[in-house]
Amino acid sequence: MSKLLFICSRNKWRSLTAETVLNGVDGHEVRSAGTEPQARVRVTEGHIGWADVIFVMEKKHLRRMQEKFPHALSEKRVICLYIPDEYEYMNADLIQLLQAAVIEYMR
Repeated sequence: MSKLLFICSRNKWRSLTAETVLNGVDGHEVRSAGTEPQARVRVTEGHIGWADVIFVMEKKHLRRMQEKFPHALSEKRVICLYIPDEYEYMNADLIQLLQAAVIEYMR
């Protein structure tokens, strides 16, 4: 199954919720990280190399990663979910948004 990486700013709410809810679903491995210096887990080139598919919550997350890891991202599939930073960890609406957005990639 696929290795899915979810990226947001601080890896505290959106991407961590995705990892918690989706890890193990249909055998997929899920990790999460953030782009900010104060992120709980800060994204590294190792995360990018590990992932089969990368999901970013906003376009700014992709831009930040492209600036820092242009070569690592060159062959990767990156999908923007367009989920704004207005949901707390494990928020029911956030879980619904995440599940709906990634279902087609988890088949």
